Amino acid sequence: MSVDTVEKLFVDELKDLYSAENQITKALPKMAKAATSSELRTAFETHFKETEGQIKRLDRVFEILGKTSSGKTCKGMRGLLEEGAEVMGDTEGEVRDAAMISAAQRVEHYEMAGYGTVRTYAELLGQNEIANLLQQTLDEEGETNKKLTQIASKVNKHAHRHAA
Repeated sequence: MSVDTVEKLFVDELKDLYSAENQITKALPKMAKAATSSELRTAFETHFKETEGQIKRLDRVFEILGKTSSGKTCKGMRGLLEEGAEVMGDTEGEVRDAAMISAAQRVEHYEMAGYGTVRTYAELLGQNEIANLLQQTLDEEGETNKKLTQIASKVNKHAHRHAA
């Protein structure tokens, strides 16, 4: 199918985000298990629950549009998660926590860019209910990113002190 209209681009990018969120639900439990910081572990577990809610929101978006969510694999997210898994394997202890925060923030920024774009398309297309659903997810992703930054300020110092 040729993506030759904003409407088709909108649906294509929504499918990409749907794939990304489903990939994230597979990675977050592994990250939570690998975290040595209890605060980081809790943040990953909390975001896992949020991600499940974000998938449900996307299900609602596809329902409103009368479209299917399947048919696309988000290669960008796959690459980000592969890099995250690689860094988890190459690090240990508190340094692993710092590396996982870095990887998780890359994921959050990727998601924020995607959700901001599709929210704008929804507004352009007069899909106000969808725009509101997408904004809710965008807000959650931003809050998760802020939380990771707060945790990083402690984890990074701890990792630096104990690595010397």
